[in-house]
Amino acid sequence: MSTVNLTIMYYSSTGTNYKLSRAAEEGAAAAGAEVRLVRAAELAPQSAIDSNPAWKEHLESTKDIPVATLDDLEWADAILFSVPTRFGNMPAQMKQFLDTTGGLWSQGKLANKAVSAMTSAGNPHGGQESTILSLYTTMYHWGAIVVTPGYTDPLLFKAGGNPYGTSATANDSGEIEQDVLEAAKYQAKRLVEIAAKLK
Repeated sequence: MSTVNLTIMYYSSTGTNYKLSRAAEEGAAAAGAEVRLVRAAELAPQSAIDSNPAWKEHLESTKDIPVATLDDLEWADAILFSVPTRFGNMPAQMKQFLDTTGGLWSQGKLANKAVSAMTSAGNPHGGQESTILSLYTTMYHWGAIVVTPGYTDPLLFKAGGNPYGTSATANDSGEIEQDVLEAAKYQAKRLVEIAAKLK
């Protein structure tokens, strides 16, 4: 069986979705995938970034993570997105990137790719599910195959029970519960397994 190419694309202002993506990278690699970890370009003004020490520190500490390009999507058999919620929707940084995919979409180069999504918010009911669903709307237009974790493993209940995708509640310390990180690993593994079947 040929190796699955997985792109994990995230946007993270203070690090929660970066940590989710790193956990997913670990799970995908354990499942035998070749993984590219890339980030959406930061669009916020420097003054906004400077006003939040955690944001500024995270951006500086992850500056070596490559900024996503359309080639990262074309290369991939599967794509896993991870974004924080912004008023129950994806952040502008991810939306701006997705809005550049029209050329690939029109050529059918995004159709039949396996895709999945993860998210975070500052509280348990902060719009996680609607954020994931907003991402999936774009994927439906691509003709991609949305692969959710559903309730296919008991650990998903321990992680909060979101069937659409792993969702973290970001706390003041920046730590993520281990059950949530395990769910991210599992979601990536499941995505790789389904992508291998499709491939």
